[in-house]
Parts: sequence; structure tokens; C-alpha cells
Amino acid sequence: MTDFFTMQPGETAAPLPPGPVLCAGTAGMRRIHRFFLWAYDEAPGLVRSAAAGDIPRAAYVGEVLGNFDKVLHLHHEGEDQSMYPQLAERAPACALHVAQMLEQHRQVTQRLESIEPIRLRWMETADADVGRELAAHYEDLKSVLNVHLRREVTEVMPVVDRVMTEKELQEAGKHGIDQLDKKFLIGYLGMVLATNPRQDQKEMFKEIPAPVRLGYRLIGRRMFRKQYATLFPGRPIPETL
Repeated sequence: MTDFFTMQPGETAAPLPPGPVLCAGTAGMRRIHRFFLWAYDEAPGLVRSAAAGDIPRAAYVGEVLGNFDKVLHLHHEGEDQSMYPQLAERAPACALHVAQMLEQHRQVTQRLESIEPIRLRWMETADADVGRELAAHYEDLKSVLNVHLRREVTEVMPVVDRVMTEKELQEAGKHGIDQLDKKFLIGYLGMVLATNPRQDQKEMFKEIPAPVRLGYRLIGRRMFRKQYATLFPGRPIPETL
């Protein structure tokens, strides 16, 4: 089975600068990108899972998708502010790839902005036509992400590993944390863990602050399982740490 993060014909990685590897950014980016790939692969079907007029279901699914959209936006915003400027300065030969990634971020932002009013209207009405429009918008967003999430890992992150420190990259990853509800974050951690292989789950857990690990074990895992069962009735719940 081919790994998703495999360069496709015609794609070319940015030239690697000399010097040692300073951080493990590629591995970390794979983990968070696996979550986004899963979330937006499921998004159109989740919208379609709410029957016309089922406002409680539409409101619940819409809130979850809105949280996914916000996390995605903040993830890209953090990279735009704290990763790509440093990459452009320290690895000038990467300029073309930086421009491509920023353009793809712009395309994602444009789609998220188009989705929001439709999602909010659907949550209030569960209208069938609005639901079809929303699902189609998520299909379109997914098509852009399927390219961007692969190419950022395969073409850009190996350079990031050589020009940024672990501390600097963590700062980019922390962007927007204060803008997210802490209860949501603990349950969201379960989704990120569930979309990664067991060894990656273990590596992720090592990097998470002890209070967050404790919060996840006390309430986060249970929150994740409840939310997953509500989103996907009858589907086996993935095991996590």
C-alpha cells in the first residue's frame, strides 16, 4: 500500500540546504495532516448524514465541522506567521515552493470563508438544498487539501527540518491555542490520535504537556468516544492511547 505522503510525478522537492537536521517537523506535520485528511474526507458525508429538517443533527454536525474549519485556519495562520517567513529567509532556494504553499493556503482560506455562511444557515434550517451546497463545498475543499497536505510534507518540510529548531516550530504549532475552547481541544486530541498509527500516537503523547495528558486520560478519551459515536452511529470507535 502506497503511503499518502509520496511525491507524485511532476512534483519536485525544494533543494535541501547543507547542515544537520535541527527538528522533527516532517514527522509532526504528517501527524496533524493525517487528521485533516480524515476530517475533510468525512465532512461531505457528515453533512449528508443529516436528514432534511433534522435541525438537531445539522446543528451538532455543523458545530463539529466549524471546529475543524477553525483548527485548519489557525494551523495555516501559524505557519504563515511563524514558519514560512523563516523558511524564505533561511533557505532562499525554496522561494518557489514557499510561494506555492502560501498560494494553496490562500485557496484554502477562500474556501473556508465561502463555507462558513452556508454552514451556519444549514445548522439553523437543515434545509436539503443548503445541505447539498455545503457538502459540495466541502468536496471542493477536500480536493485542494489532498494536494496541499501531501506537497507540504514531501516538498517543504525536509527543508524546515534543517533550518528551524524544535522550539521555533513548536511556537508555530501553538498559534491560536488560546482561541480554542480547552474542553474541545482535549476531545480533539482523541481525533488526532485516532487518525495516526499506534507508534505515532506514542510519539505524540511524549510531546504533550503532562497536564494535557492527564486531562485526556480523565475526560478527553471519553469525550472523543462519545463524539465519534454520535457522528458515526454504528461505526466501530478507533482505539487510542
